Amino acid sequence: MKVHLDKSLCVGHGRCYELAEAVFSDDERGHSVLLCETVPPEQQAAARKAERNCPEDAIRIEAD
Repeated sequence: MKVHLDKSLCVGHGRCYELAEAVFSDDERGHSVLLCETVPPEQQAAARKAERNCPEDAIRIEAD
């Protein structure tokens, strides 16, 4: 699976990097940063949870 982050929509709620810390991190302003575009199998559930919990819909998951 691949994850896409629309940085223009991110306002820094931080849910994604709290729920999927191996996939997302934060920048100096608290906005999300994508750590990996291709999500390892063991991180896929966390990435999907982060997608569901993003209030700005800035995260999109694409199945392989």
